Amino acid sequence: MKKPYSEPYIIKSISELHHLFALPQPDHPLISVIDFELLSYQHSDIWKHFTNDFYCIVLKKGSNGNLKYGLKDYDFAGGLMTFTKPGQVFSVTSIKDNPVEGYMLVFKAELIRSYPLGKKIDEYGFFSYSIAEALHLSEKENMAISSLLRQLQEELKNNIDYYSQDVIVSHVDLLLHYSNRFYNRQFITRKAVNNDILARLEQIVKDYFNHEKTLTQGLPTVQYLASELHLSPDYLTDLLRKTIGQGTQQYIHEHLIEKAKELLSASGFTVGEIAYQLGFEYPQSFSKLFKKNTKQTPLEFRKSFN
Repeated sequence: MKKPYSEPYIIKSISELHHLFALPQPDHPLISVIDFELLSYQHSDIWKHFTNDFYCIVLKKGSNGNLKYGLKDYDFAGGLMTFTKPGQVFSVTSIKDNPVEGYMLVFKAELIRSYPLGKKIDEYGFFSYSIAEALHLSEKENMAISSLLRQLQEELKNNIDYYSQDVIVSHVDLLLHYSNRFYNRQFITRKAVNNDILARLEQIVKDYFNHEKTLTQGLPTVQYLASELHLSPDYLTDLLRKTIGQGTQQYIHEHLIEKAKELLSASGFTVGEIAYQLGFEYPQSFSKLFKKNTKQTPLEFRKSFN
């Protein structure tokens, strides 16, 4: 018998988060930099299944609990950064008394809504990465991020004035720029791991088309490929962009076109039959995609090949 599903506890404000951690009220209602050494996990039942209504950036070294996101547990003892956005569901289990160094930056969407960052923040794909795809920092990088967070912490202690929000948002913006830069470095330095992922991806896509899964499942999706590789969709797309210069959707289309060329040149199927075999509901959609990628219609390609 299945256990009844329970809704996650929703932490709605930064003030409430401070209360749950037994901390004084935040200096600013929309943003806070919390020192991990001051944390106390009160109300432990809440942490078993919770979500929140703000962005959260964690710079952490050491571990005082296993963090679960999705179906996996992660117990990181090294220095790393993680990024989460409003609405993601987590649980912290096996809470321990181990010392943890670092900071937690939390901010509400309202803080940045009227700034360019408010429109740009969705472009930072790492807010949708899984915890396993955390950013691992060098000592130098760790010092740079720590320094920025301490500066922001000091700024939040100042009395709010006309310039406060501009200065605060500029700190967050700079932090995200550095994070993006360090993630790009991580994609480059993990060449062996990335090559293994690319090899597995290549095989998964080839098997998908060769075993004609398109007939029953349609075209492979970004979500499907990411799931097969045990990665988040945004991480897979960013990895491909950094390593081979194209996103996951482009990668799928490239393999689709190669399979279509094979069928057009070596089979007697009509264009409509090939479109159906490749997972298209309408032949026109297939022809449009084929021409966009090859500058030829399927019939023009078949004629030129023959």
